[in-house]
Amino acid sequence: MKTVSGDLKKTRDALKKLLPAEDVLLFDFTSEKGLAFTCVFADPVSDKEALGEEVVKPLLRYEGGAKAEEVGKKLAFPELKREKSLEKLAAEVLAGNPVLLWEGMDEGLVAGTKKVFSRAVAEPPTDVALKGPREGFVEDVKINASLVRKRLKTGELRIETFEVGRRSKTAVFLCYLEGTSDPKTVDGVRKKLGGIDIDYVPDSSYLTHFLSSRPFSLVKQIGTTEKPDIFCAKIAEGRVGLLVDGSPIALTAPYLLVEDFQSSEDYFVPPYRATFTRLLRLFALVVAIYLPAFYVAAQLFKLQFFPVKLLLTIAGSIRDIPFSPSLEMLLVCLVLEVLNEASIRMPKYVGMALSVVGALVLGETAVSAGFVSTPAIIIIAFSGIGLYAVPNLIEQTSVLRLAMLLVAGSVGAYGVILATAFILLYLVTTENFGAPLVAPFSPVVGRDLKDSLVKYNLGALPLRPKTLKSPNKRRLG
Repeated sequence: MKTVSGDLKKTRDALKKLLPAEDVLLFDFTSEKGLAFTCVFADPVSDKEALGEEVVKPLLRYEGGAKAEEVGKKLAFPELKREKSLEKLAAEVLAGNPVLLWEGMDEGLVAGTKKVFSRAVAEPPTDVALKGPREGFVEDVKINASLVRKRLKTGELRIETFEVGRRSKTAVFLCYLEGTSDPKTVDGVRKKLGGIDIDYVPDSSYLTHFLSSRPFSLVKQIGTTEKPDIFCAKIAEGRVGLLVDGSPIALTAPYLLVEDFQSSEDYFVPPYRATFTRLLRLFALVVAIYLPAFYVAAQLFKLQFFPVKLLLTIAGSIRDIPFSPSLEMLLVCLVLEVLNEASIRMPKYVGMALSVVGALVLGETAVSAGFVSTPAIIIIAFSGIGLYAVPNLIEQTSVLRLAMLLVAGSVGAYGVILATAFILLYLVTTENFGAPLVAPFSPVVGRDLKDSLVKYNLGALPLRPKTLKSPNKRRLG
């Protein structure tokens, strides 16, 4: 490992060799007593105004010796640290923190004058709440950490810093409450973060692959949120949180499937209303996944599923349709997915117009031309709306809907039931960081059922969830 030497010219040449990019600049100046300094900084990401006012100007009038303590006192800068390794100094420069070198000193001084680019804290577009806090995380990890600190004003809050990515050097903050989070979970997350070997980490979603016990699972195993209040509430229950620089989406572990049927708004409305909306989300999701499949299975294998009047209506609608029921439903489903993708990717106002054109004009024309039936359009439209009742599971449930549709068209209702049994078996055997995915239903944890799909009032929840294995069990009273 190369280190800083007392020879300024030799050190600056060695550092420039590590940083040959043209936007890494070297600024040489001399104090009034003739002490030679060199400031190395990355032009795009360093705050040159702060560097000039807080570092260069005071040193131009510097009359002391070459000792680092004397130079540090002259600067009186809050973010200063000394470092001997040239590789670490180069990493600081690339992170936006200028490095100060001077003649006769065998270590460099790092000044924290990094330029911060960040949007304002605002309500996240993917997690809108009618009641409760509206702040959302942004792309700067330090701002996100400050939002967490603002809500958890306790010395028990621990924030550990990791660097992930050989080239990106992405800062990852591990957040947990000492004495509340399970030490085994904290150690497990810490170990997995230390074992990640990847070039570039642009977003927190890259880490979920390495943190999951089943990386290729259809069902996610790490919780996500864009809201500091939800993040802090989960940490206070005993979970571990991760903030990733460059990403507004925070991660939490362990993750329970029931979390995505809950909303932050549930804790600001009466318990009976929260219970109703949670059960409604579950009902909407089940109907969205299974309704197209059972419609196709009934047409192909079991017409007795339909009441007589409804059967006559459906028979009149599908009489002249050239496709089989399964192919018709699959075609409509794929068209809906294409419209959904196009409306998301296109510019905002064009996307809105495209949604209207696709839903009204294209659907009406297809029915009039006899390509698809009216019941197929209605069922797929209702199914598409139902999937968005639980938006955090939209990727998984849309794939499940398509899979159930294919099974129903091939085998019928018995195939759908067998596929459902397989999925349930898969869910109950999945766990991550020691927490079963479908707890508190399998295994049944009576205490945790009070805040699952059913919501009790706050007074009935004096203990933290047993599933999370928190050493500090009591949170109320």
